[in-house]
Amino acid sequence: MKRYAYRQLKSWREKPDNMRKPLIIEGARQTGKTWLATEFGKHEFKNIVTINFEDAEPIRSIFELDFDINRIILAIQAYTQQTIVPGNTLIFFDEIQYARRGLLSLKYFKEKAPQYHVIAAGSLLGVIDHKNDSFPVGKVEFLRIYPLCFEEFLLAIGHQGMVDLLHSRDWAAIQAFEQQMTNYLRLYYYVGGMPEAVKTFAESLDYKAVRTVHEQLLKSYHNDFSKHPPQEIVKRMQLLWQSVPQQLSKENKRFVYSAVRGSARAKDFETSIQWLQDAGLIYKITRVVAGEIPLAGFEEPENFKLYMLDIGLLGAMNNMSETTLIEGNQFFAQYKGALTEQFVLQELQCAEIKPIHYWAPETGIAEVDFVIQHENDIIPIEVKAERNLRAKSLAAFINRYHTPQAIRTSLSSYQHGDTVTDLPLYAISILKEVLHG
Repeated sequence: MKRYAYRQLKSWREKPDNMRKPLIIEGARQTGKTWLATEFGKHEFKNIVTINFEDAEPIRSIFELDFDINRIILAIQAYTQQTIVPGNTLIFFDEIQYARRGLLSLKYFKEKAPQYHVIAAGSLLGVIDHKNDSFPVGKVEFLRIYPLCFEEFLLAIGHQGMVDLLHSRDWAAIQAFEQQMTNYLRLYYYVGGMPEAVKTFAESLDYKAVRTVHEQLLKSYHNDFSKHPPQEIVKRMQLLWQSVPQQLSKENKRFVYSAVRGSARAKDFETSIQWLQDAGLIYKITRVVAGEIPLAGFEEPENFKLYMLDIGLLGAMNNMSETTLIEGNQFFAQYKGALTEQFVLQELQCAEIKPIHYWAPETGIAEVDFVIQHENDIIPIEVKAERNLRAKSLAAFINRYHTPQAIRTSLSSYQHGDTVTDLPLYAISILKEVLHG
């Protein structure tokens, strides 16, 4: 399985010692953090020394005495029965949140022993209470891992040529393969990007086996709810988590607390939303009421939409059957386009496009699905689930803010206009390249 994040790891490895910081790999459980670090260690170093602090209880207190790096290295070598050689060994601290003062130790690796290559990972770094600990601000680098994007999915099922074709931006040639691209996109909507689900599909082509993986993943996340958050919010988290697919399936996808529970108010669920965000299980996209720089100046944090971690999991929670895969392009409009919006949001996240908002004016008469900032321009992105190119809200946004570039993404073919570029859904991964011309 090929992950684009591997290239970022190689760039990190090649930095000189005085420029490189310990790297924290972030992301939800089961998104492939451990696999990626392990593969990187195997292929780019002579050896990798791994400690999973969730399982390694005898060594969890290794950082409590002091931050003498020589002592710590000797203890790690004794525990793992491996030799650590600067420049040749990758030190990988997995589930570092379980090690007392583990995160803080990274500061001292940077300051006292920059010759070591250190990677730390943890699924719940933001949600587990680190008592008597502090975060090594400015002393670490970050790499966020998401579910596989559409291009990574294509690579996993053996279609490197399709990925290369997309990046060629030879739209005449791409259009010749439009139906194939659309079929692969349909598969991705069902399978999603969770590594185990993709691996299962690539090896078996068995939709039922893929759905079983989804169900197991959803169960494991549900179990996490009862293990880590404060007990007083567990029930609310479960209600909130279950409501996200339902809320995305509404015509107006703005999150409504009363849809979770009749009498619910913001203060009842704010902590639950934050916990799910910190765990990487949901994405929160807030509203802006103007399409001007800076977008943050026009943000309304109290108005937002919630999206799931992964499109495959969203389909599983909606009980989407594999028989829908043969229903033609109507498939993409299911649940009032919820799957398509989820797909585009995931692709934007994977491309590290930040921040992402949606636009609705104070009058509420229009709405643009996503709004991003590209260099010094505000770019509205209208998402269409089929080949429908009517976009009154997009036109309203352009007229109001004199937008130089806008994106409309649908199943229609590529077309570049004076302001609006029609970009096929299956090509949204190359959005940055399209915007750069």
